[in-house]
Amino acid sequence: METDRRLNPKVDDFLRKSKKWKEEYEKLRQIVLDCGLTEEYKWMHPCYTFENKNIVLIHGFKEYCALLFHKGALLKDPYGILIQQTENVQAARQIRFTHVQEIIDMEPMLKVYIEEAIEVERSGLEIQYKKNTDYAIPEELHHKFDEIPGLKTAFEALTPGRQRAYILYFSQPKQPKTRVSRVEKYVKQILDGKGLND
Repeated sequence: METDRRLNPKVDDFLRKSKKWKEEYEKLRQIVLDCGLTEEYKWMHPCYTFENKNIVLIHGFKEYCALLFHKGALLKDPYGILIQQTENVQAARQIRFTHVQEIIDMEPMLKVYIEEAIEVERSGLEIQYKKNTDYAIPEELHHKFDEIPGLKTAFEALTPGRQRAYILYFSQPKQPKTRVSRVEKYVKQILDGKGLND
């Protein structure tokens, strides 16, 4: 596979400003570019595409840096190294690193994953996202639907993404009273047709 060596100046700038993970980012960049992907800069991070489709992103956190595969859930993961960030992340998967030597040691393995991610994109495979009906509406929200006329209608009129965000947010707390207070706090916002973060 021929390598597209056009470096994106925004990524150069990102690397120049990186205080943590600089060496790791540079090694990951070299590995990804060896696989012939196009370097772009999206969501404030180096992002690598194949025929304008996102394949993998390089990002860092306090404890680790990572390669994030946009359709990682579709990869076979023969080495068992892909990580689902949280249980609600449906498509993306990460491979995490804490030092550059790890990346150097894993280079052949990483290229296998990147090549597979390109093949997934080339084949047109898509993630089958859960529908909102696959998420259980918490009973605290059901009680509010019974209590306030119009709330259920307003909730159902929200976009699927907004509904999902509310369902996940309301379901998180273990304590019922916390779930009740979360629902009460957002009743007006739902009635106003707004999402959790609007």
